[in-house]
Amino acid sequence: MKIGELSQRCGISIRMLRYYEQHGVLAPRRTASGYREYEPGAEETLRRIALLREAGLTLETVRELLPCLQSRGHFTPCDKLSRILREELSALDARIAAQNQSRALLAGFLAGLPAPAPV
Repeated sequence: MKIGELSQRCGISIRMLRYYEQHGVLAPRRTASGYREYEPGAEETLRRIALLREAGLTLETVRELLPCLQSRGHFTPCDKLSRILREELSALDARIAAQNQSRALLAGFLAGLPAPAPV
């Protein structure tokens, strides 16, 4: 399928599809006239990219993980990728802890304020 059709089917801009190609996470074939031709599996690849990006992974990490995601959804990471995932999870846990600490601080400030006057 051509880039416009893939864009419409997945709800991803053509510009983003080109960006993904530029960064090595999508690899369309080129026709003799230079048009991009995407395999039917490109839609599933884009869903996986979106899922991994929503999980907070960088595009570089996504590029490394994609080959480990087999067509049936099985995940078979090598040792390097297992380490990367552990590091990403640890960083995410640290961000969550920092957000919880900020929330507790703000809630404490609010708890010390007088109640607002009824309107």
